[in-house]
Amino acid sequence: MSQEPLPVTRAVDFGTAKLLPDLDRPRAWLLTVDGAPQSYVDLDEPAHLEFEYVRRVAYVVESCFDTPVDAVHLGGGALTLPRRLAVTRPGSRQQVVEADRALAALVAERLPSREPGIAVHTADAREWLTAAPGGSADVVVTDVFGGSRVPAHLTTVEFLREAVRVLRPDGVYVANLADADPFAFLGSQLATVREAFGPDAELCLLAEPAVLRGRRFGNAVLAATRRPLPLEELVRRCAGDVFPARVVTGHPLRDLTRTPVHDARAVPSPEPPDGAFTVG
Repeated sequence: MSQEPLPVTRAVDFGTAKLLPDLDRPRAWLLTVDGAPQSYVDLDEPAHLEFEYVRRVAYVVESCFDTPVDAVHLGGGALTLPRRLAVTRPGSRQQVVEADRALAALVAERLPSREPGIAVHTADAREWLTAAPGGSADVVVTDVFGGSRVPAHLTTVEFLREAVRVLRPDGVYVANLADADPFAFLGSQLATVREAFGPDAELCLLAEPAVLRGRRFGNAVLAATRRPLPLEELVRRCAGDVFPARVVTGHPLRDLTRTPVHDARAVPSPEPPDGAFTVG
């Protein structure tokens, strides 16, 4: 009779990481840092996505591209989305940027990726992006949290212009954000992305109705591109999810939009209320 896997706790560069086994899935693990969930991976089923917001990011990428992609993932965690895309879009080339070297080492040791085409870089997300070649990516995904907050230097027009530079003309930018009513941070990010992409920008927001109605703090996935977004496909996939989400476009999205953020006045995303994202 095999023993149940044991949790792993380790000090990393930006806090204390824990790997918690999922007793219902033999080789699945939840990664937390300072109690905040960061990633969930199933080593036997890498296409499985446990977190709702990660599924929404995947919906955007997979709805926009039905062939292999060149993807940049700013924020690595346990490589959940790269593992998924390696399965659903085989042949993809993926660059993963993780600032926490000790965390990246822990993931490589305990949750090694066997999927092809994934390269991990330990660097600051913005510094790496600034050095990346122009027009080299189909997708840039930003999912970077220092603890439970998006760092200030990843919230600005100047940062987004680097993302736009790295994207190909039909490329797609996707960001995981977190906020609550009155959505000051989310509104500023909508304006920031729109300014960086310019007048041809197409934007949409994917979030649970309870978050959009101001009932609770939560994640919102922002997608931007300069080509038509596959809105019908996104609506269908979000509506069919175990936790359905709305796809916000047009006037409702413009009503949420506030003022763009530049480097000189950038601040991190808001602190979540106690218990919003904490487990264990």
